[in-house]
Amino acid sequence: MTIRVLIVDDHEVVRQGLRFVLEQEEGIEVVGESGDGAAALHAVRGLRPDVVLLDLVMPVMDGLAVLERLRGEAERPAVIVLTSFQEEDRVVEAVRLGALSYLSKTTAVDRVVEAVRAAARGGSVLEPGIAALLLGRVRQGGRPRPLDLLTPRERQVLSAMARGRSNSEIARDLRMGRETVKTHVSSILAKLGVADRTQAAIFALQQGLVPLDEALG
Repeated sequence: MTIRVLIVDDHEVVRQGLRFVLEQEEGIEVVGESGDGAAALHAVRGLRPDVVLLDLVMPVMDGLAVLERLRGEAERPAVIVLTSFQEEDRVVEAVRLGALSYLSKTTAVDRVVEAVRAAARGGSVLEPGIAALLLGRVRQGGRPRPLDLLTPRERQVLSAMARGRSNSEIARDLRMGRETVKTHVSSILAKLGVADRTQAAIFALQQGLVPLDEALG
């Protein structure tokens, strides 16, 4: 499957650089570019991209407003925030509004490509600093809760993990590839701030995602 990508940034040189990088990758097609938030929404509706690379600070409509509007779209794309700004409130709000990944513009290009491929599968890629920031907010009693950071697909995978399912069994039951399951598991562990599957399963049990008699096999 070809991953259709829309690049949204008010700096043309950034858009050109991202287009060049992504078009070298097999299975990725850049279907369009937008220089502001309003144009981005129009492009999403017309081009139907699978993944949007979204800057936060733009004229006409900023990235957070775009994310808010996309929440109401029937066929919303996966969104990766790629920005120079990493203020805590912006990061938390972007994740709350549905951004799957939040990367700095200084991120290595292979990490951006990894995030695009993960987003197309419903997975996330978070830089260590961003993951630590989100976890710190949670530990301080703020928002979002760890469970709020998981996508619906990640919650399904977490529930299966809590029931003791292996990656192969999860892949079979949820009809996805094993590599996709591995991506989801890594994302879940990072977002929850846990070290292994057992700790993730205990978290799922504490949150009531699975009944006690089904947990851990």
